Amino acid sequence: MDFNIQNVSEQVCVQPDLRPFHPSVVGFFYQVPDLVCDSRQNWIAVENGTFWITREARKLHGDIKCQFAAVMRKPGNDNITVTGRREPMTKEVMQAPSDFFKISCLSPNKTRYVNIHATITRNSTAPKRNVKDTKSMELNVLMLGFDSVSRMTWLRKLPKSRNYFRNILGGVELEGYNIVGDGTPQALLPLLTGKTESELPESRRGHPNASMVDGHPWIWKDFETAGYVTHWAEDMAHIGTFNLRMMGFKHQPVHHYMRPFYLVAEKLYPHNKPYCLGSLPRHKIMLDWVRDSFMQYEHKLKFIFGFHSEYSHASPNNLQWADVDLLALLKFLNDKAYLNNTILILMSDHGSRFADIRETFQGKLEERLPYFALRFPPWFKAKYPDIHENFLSNSKKLTTPFDIHETFHDILDLKRTEQNNLGQTSRGISLFRPMPLDRTCSVAGIEPHWCACLKWTEVSVDFPKIIIAVSKVIEFINKHTSNFRPNCSELYLYKIKNAFKFGIDNDVLKYKGSVDKDGRFPQFGDFKQDVNEIYQVTFVTIPGNGTFEASVNHTSSGEFVVNGRQISRINKYGHNADCIVESAPHLRPYCYCH
Repeated sequence: MDFNIQNVSEQVCVQPDLRPFHPSVVGFFYQVPDLVCDSRQNWIAVENGTFWITREARKLHGDIKCQFAAVMRKPGNDNITVTGRREPMTKEVMQAPSDFFKISCLSPNKTRYVNIHATITRNSTAPKRNVKDTKSMELNVLMLGFDSVSRMTWLRKLPKSRNYFRNILGGVELEGYNIVGDGTPQALLPLLTGKTESELPESRRGHPNASMVDGHPWIWKDFETAGYVTHWAEDMAHIGTFNLRMMGFKHQPVHHYMRPFYLVAEKLYPHNKPYCLGSLPRHKIMLDWVRDSFMQYEHKLKFIFGFHSEYSHASPNNLQWADVDLLALLKFLNDKAYLNNTILILMSDHGSRFADIRETFQGKLEERLPYFALRFPPWFKAKYPDIHENFLSNSKKLTTPFDIHETFHDILDLKRTEQNNLGQTSRGISLFRPMPLDRTCSVAGIEPHWCACLKWTEVSVDFPKIIIAVSKVIEFINKHTSNFRPNCSELYLYKIKNAFKFGIDNDVLKYKGSVDKDGRFPQFGDFKQDVNEIYQVTFVTIPGNGTFEASVNHTSSGEFVVNGRQISRINKYGHNADCIVESAPHLRPYCYCH
């Protein structure tokens, strides 16, 4: 398959110029019916820390009586909520007792309304501004993300909000934004901590000395120190980014934390229409929560990160449901002038990993090229002309989550931009600094398996080296599940679907192998790697029909080297690995239960 190459003069890493409706992928996308929730409107409306019984509900049901109770996170536990004392509604408009509250209402004809609602109540522990000796930009940061959305899929499924973001607000997309690992944690950890999971303290369930993730160098801690009110919202609490494989937080990580809401709300989902909570689409609850934060903290600096997954986690087509409401939120923030002192970021973690498109060549590239875009206030260019020019130039170059992390630090302290040794690590460069044209994936911290600017050549699946490479990967997988053999079947090759070869260049560091058994700690030398070729193979195993994609290094001595961080499970494993979901959740992509 041929793809156009971006015409960027003298740039070493040139990303493929993909087309959103290329014939090879257009069949995977379609319009889904509109999301229609309960036609009976919610009895309760919330806004800016207050709630009230709606006029429509009173008109339909008469003298409604309600009791409400705060829902809060249990101290010291990321998976348990506590419910406060039940109180009656005594005024027409009530102050919410906390960010989240349950409410039960009864009408004179015994019709009942039960639900949980979300808003923002002022947090008494929110810090005061502490500028110190810094040159802060004094800007809010609002980052809204959707799971598993490539740049191309964002164009396909969110056209209305994207058009407003780009053509009315003047937002700029990062055309060379490249993932640095497999899955959401490997995208969000570098972005939020500046480090990979393997560089952080052990936090995986079932591993010796594993600890909770509180001690990680979260960027929201830096924003809190600088006087910001911090927010973190993520739906699908049952597979939370830092809670499924990892131990989660012991202490609430931010001032406003939406996990308790979803822990309770998910138990109510079976009693509602799909993707709804009462008469509201579930995505709108998160967007309204963001709206309320800007209203509640109108004159206080805010760091807000909202990440929505359930529409796009498995398949991207339902994402279209969020388009109109995302557009409405952007218009609200702009019309109320909230964006005049806000850096707005729209983003995703990676492209589709499990959808059918992932098995096409373009889908493979799209997984590595998620959507990431930023918008600055209209006055930003005039106040920071050099920074703005650097950002526009960098939007066409290779960028990563590590770069976003460095940019966050520059937002907090522009003095760093005056010092060459700050704002630029060995792999991360702030978007506010000039990025070199000769930047390569290896320099940017991207392993060859994830690098979309490498040029691959298709190879016959019958080529002997391909057969050996696949057998080595299956051997690697079976070795990892061997201690769970009473539960996990040994896997065998069913068929090889496709194979590609990349001839390594001089810019890739020598990769020797993995230090640990899980393949998370690569070992590099200080000289060019002893590799003739890298093979990327896609194959199916039995039992279970698992589809895998892996990159295998072939050294000049004839050795085939497999790294666990360069193996992707690219079809759903569903309930096939339920037998180890508690004991070894990190092995679920590899395990097919007997």
